[in-house]
Amino acid sequence: MISLLRRLAPLMSAVRLKALSLGAVAALAGCSANPIYTTTGVVLSGYSKTEATPYVMQMSDPQMACSLGEGVDPLLYSFSRVTDAPYSTGSLLMLLAANCMEYRAWEAELAYLRADFAGRVPAAKDAREEAKRLNARVAERRYLAFQRAMAAYEFDPAAEPLACPFLFNEQDELTFLLGLLTGMQAIVNDANSGARADIPKNIAPQAERAARCVDNEKWGGLPNAIRALVWLLLPDTRPALSPDPWAVLENSSELGVQAGIRASMAVEAVAAETFGRPEVLADVIARFAEAEGRIEVWDEYRLVDEVAAGVIRFSSDKYWTRHYGYRTPQSFFGRMTPERNTENVETMSLDGLL
Repeated sequence: MISLLRRLAPLMSAVRLKALSLGAVAALAGCSANPIYTTTGVVLSGYSKTEATPYVMQMSDPQMACSLGEGVDPLLYSFSRVTDAPYSTGSLLMLLAANCMEYRAWEAELAYLRADFAGRVPAAKDAREEAKRLNARVAERRYLAFQRAMAAYEFDPAAEPLACPFLFNEQDELTFLLGLLTGMQAIVNDANSGARADIPKNIAPQAERAARCVDNEKWGGLPNAIRALVWLLLPDTRPALSPDPWAVLENSSELGVQAGIRASMAVEAVAAETFGRPEVLADVIARFAEAEGRIEVWDEYRLVDEVAAGVIRFSSDKYWTRHYGYRTPQSFFGRMTPERNTENVETMSLDGLL
């Protein structure tokens, strides 16, 4: 009997080893995830954060960038089923995807204004309804981008006392800051949709507090611009002895020109439209056009400045379409009237030719 066991021992060890190996593979694979999928997800997430994001941020074509967000986000985020969710990259991708939807909402808004100018009531009503539906979808995407940005840095914007997140580099700072801005934009888009997206308004005071965690001057006044926008939306959040929100917005816009990233100007224009300040809107559009000749755009984050330029141009196009029935002609950008300015035009004297 003992000799029989001795002969079978090597065979039993091989069987146990094979069983253990199969068990290990099964454990790695889990119930449904293929280990190759997990590895691919980790590699894609890492590549997107370290290579793709810096590349996209340098782009000068917001339309192409937003298409990237709509196309890549579902693919990249599908790997969150087999590995950790790529929150920081996912926040930027959803932000870009929201921009795509907003561009469609802009076109619907301009179609409404053209129809209204021409007195075509049914067409105006149809375009207005489409713009509201699209704004609701923009608000939903932007709220998701805000949530991902907060999750990326394990930041609880409602915590008391406020505990700023660890932001290890400039890309982290900008991702966090854009997440706060996107949350504020979600509230504005929801208002434009007729509150169809039901975005919680309590993220506004949370964004106001969190904006203090990022250097204001380094990021072109954007943190303070976000705070000033919140003060206008919710006056109770404005600290005692704080400056007038409109003065803060104008100062932030100038800081944006100096830093080479004019996102603050876009915030000022949106605030002017939201709160019915046409004189401020005309002024910020004029200042944006004037800055074209003196700004040195921050090359690493050129896309942010380009997106801001799109917001300003849309504000101008809305004004022109509402008052004249067409978009802003290129040579008139920065002005609110089609009348030509002849004050500084030099005229040739014909006396010597006669």
